[in-house]
Amino acid sequence: MKIDVHNHAAPETLLEFFASEPGFGIEITGERHMSGGAEGEYEVEPEFCDADAKVANLEAHGLDGAVVSVDPPFFYYEVDAGAGAALADVVNEGLRAMCARRPDRLWWMASVPLQDPPRAAEMLAGQKRAGCVGVEIGTSTGSSRLDDPALEPFWAAAEELSLPVMIHPAYQHPHPGYAGYHLQNVIGNMYETTIAAERLIMSGLLDRHPRVTIVIVHSGGYVAYQQGRLRHARTVRSYPPGTPEDPRAYFGRIRFDCLTHDRKALGFLIDQVGVENMLMGTDLPCDMATSEPWTELVAVAGEDTAWTIAESNASLLYGLEAHAPTAA
Repeated sequence: MKIDVHNHAAPETLLEFFASEPGFGIEITGERHMSGGAEGEYEVEPEFCDADAKVANLEAHGLDGAVVSVDPPFFYYEVDAGAGAALADVVNEGLRAMCARRPDRLWWMASVPLQDPPRAAEMLAGQKRAGCVGVEIGTSTGSSRLDDPALEPFWAAAEELSLPVMIHPAYQHPHPGYAGYHLQNVIGNMYETTIAAERLIMSGLLDRHPRVTIVIVHSGGYVAYQQGRLRHARTVRSYPPGTPEDPRAYFGRIRFDCLTHDRKALGFLIDQVGVENMLMGTDLPCDMATSEPWTELVAVAGEDTAWTIAESNASLLYGLEAHAPTAA
């Protein structure tokens, strides 16, 4: 079974929640249209919220199943902890119910109120009991980076529960160069991922939590392409004692999806981080998804390696019972 680990959802339960909670500033119009939130205008298409439509969308792109996660506009770390926890509960229940309708094809990652780390840790334990196979968080909370000591309860819980942590770009810090051309997405997403991952390495957080595995999306930002620069800086600049010397040593603790939109870049990525650290990731059903993820991966890596990336690696990381379909 070819499994997409970077696949987004927006449960229909969100519509009812936002309609009843004006504090989030979202207006619901029509059948599934949201406006006024972080994403601006947002149409909840069937492939975001309906299990059968999602599976059909996967199949149309040459894939079989997915580990789904909420679309990042619905993190809402900026609201108070109570409201954030209520939203996360709605998201988690919606994702669980959606995946329960197609348990042979769909699994889900929990969402947690990262603005309240102890509550996030407690919620994560409950969601593990409810069946989540991982957790998705933003690259920051907007006010705090992921290596902030205040977030230690969350990281300790993720480690104890053996849940992979997918880090998705969110709460980008404004830059005047992003103006126009959708560069906040095209460049900013990559930049925020790079900052988050390299801070987790250099701060020693991954050393303090040696059983934590993180997944970085959109091919991991610039981590694989600029790890040599970080390694060089460690030799010529002043760092605190014990600062890790080589970011490459953490590949394995860090996994990368294969969403590069470019065959040569994908080949380089696989060569840099190793097949064993690659995962199928598409960003479906969002508009920035790759249109032919399986075809592109096979063209670059060959079919046997593509199966390892899309099936075996995902199955092992998330503890899935995934099997390739019987050949016709």
